[in-house]
Amino acid sequence: MALALTASSRAIRVTPSRQTPNNARPVLRIPRLSVVIVNYRLWEETGKLVRQLLAEPCTERGEVEVVVVDNHSPPHPLTRRLRRLPGVSLRRWGRNRGFARAVNEGCRLAQGEWLLLLNPDITLPHAFLEEVLILAERLVTEEPKAGIVGFQLRNTDGSRQFSCGPFPTLMQTLIRLVLPRTRRKYYLRRSRRRCSVSWVTGCCLLLRRACLEQVDGLDRDFFLYYEDVDLCRRARAVGWSVLYEPRLRVIHHAPLHIREIPAHLRLLTRHALLTYAMKHWPGWHSRVLTRIVELEAVVRRYWARRKSDAIAEKSFEMLQEIAASFRGGNNDQARKILDYIVRCEEQRLAS
Repeated sequence: MALALTASSRAIRVTPSRQTPNNARPVLRIPRLSVVIVNYRLWEETGKLVRQLLAEPCTERGEVEVVVVDNHSPPHPLTRRLRRLPGVSLRRWGRNRGFARAVNEGCRLAQGEWLLLLNPDITLPHAFLEEVLILAERLVTEEPKAGIVGFQLRNTDGSRQFSCGPFPTLMQTLIRLVLPRTRRKYYLRRSRRRCSVSWVTGCCLLLRRACLEQVDGLDRDFFLYYEDVDLCRRARAVGWSVLYEPRLRVIHHAPLHIREIPAHLRLLTRHALLTYAMKHWPGWHSRVLTRIVELEAVVRRYWARRKSDAIAEKSFEMLQEIAASFRGGNNDQARKILDYIVRCEEQRLAS
């Protein structure tokens, strides 16, 4: 006997197993929650996180599925193991298409009405997924326009990690350069209750599918960084709320703002900021930013040459060209340069 239930626009079919007692839990053919993980050269961390997710009772019951999208990492023995795991889907790409496009692909493959984005370097507390499912149920009735939810982040040592911030402006971006890198994008929310915020970081993010579909997913113009800020801004613009839930917390081990930034990664983050500025700032603000980035690239290129760092020097030369392309309104050319740098870096790592 099959019982059809309706959740939003999708039908969930629940079929009691004939080989189990009458009081056994039904098996959900469509999960309530889909966990999407984008992997890039972090197979060990991804495998550890997937094992942790599969150990949760709600995953064993079929309420949660795991979707992994790999952005062209080198071959690894874990890929075969992941493909054989029940409740896990793995999609591997032949080239690195960036975080935003990988997330969109994972969400396309996912089936749940709620989507949980997780970075591979995340450690979850016991029963975290159960708490997320409970939260999702409450939001349906308590806050039906809740589209995006971020959680409290902790560093490996247990200290507080920033997870939300104000929408960046030109003046704010320049003034915040005097702050430590850990605080330039973010502010610390000390609220003990769920509250509305401008944006929340994408390393651990709960999304309502209806919200994501209405805004057409993450903007594919972003390769890495600022895609979460842009997503929250667009969601709020069409009436969805963005929330911070401090009562649920995870450990984020290696956020970008505490790592050393090599030249090619700095190029990626600058491209993201320029993409955001061209999309959301007044024209003259974005043009000022392109001039500032060009000047930064000139200075960093000079120091790279002084240090005989040919790789960094080439990256900052390309950053100059990216800023100049944006200033000339040629965003497509800027993206082509970025893709070229990504391919060069992958070839260098493979050699």
